[in-house]
Amino acid sequence: MKVNGVPVTPPDPDARLLDYLRDDLGLIGAKEGCGMGECGSCTVLMDGVPVCSCLVLVCQAEDADVTTVEGLRRTALQEAFVTGQAVQCGFCIAGMVVSASALLAEHPDPTDEQIRAGLEGNLCRCTGYGAIVRAVREAAR
Repeated sequence: MKVNGVPVTPPDPDARLLDYLRDDLGLIGAKEGCGMGECGSCTVLMDGVPVCSCLVLVCQAEDADVTTVEGLRRTALQEAFVTGQAVQCGFCIAGMVVSASALLAEHPDPTDEQIRAGLEGNLCRCTGYGAIVRAVREAAR
């Protein structure tokens, strides 16, 4: 497995990917919100595809390239979230940014409908999602 481009050897293949990333690697961007794959706070990219790391065992990611929010370089997307005031408490933002990054890789000029679909599964209890959709739209420009 590679995490953010660095080869790693996890000690426990039966651990959840989320726990390995946070506890063993110190990558705390992905957060446990629900532990059931419903909130998106733990979203990471596995071979470019957004997954809820609370539902993935380390052994399932054995040959994968895993990218966390820490592995995304400072991007226009992150800047758009900040300048567009799409960040409130910050709990969901890592998952939102990771999901939006995958969306923009697939759809560089997404419609609002595609943005909403790409962020589906990422819950935010602080905003009405308008600022988040605007931030993704702005980053696409």
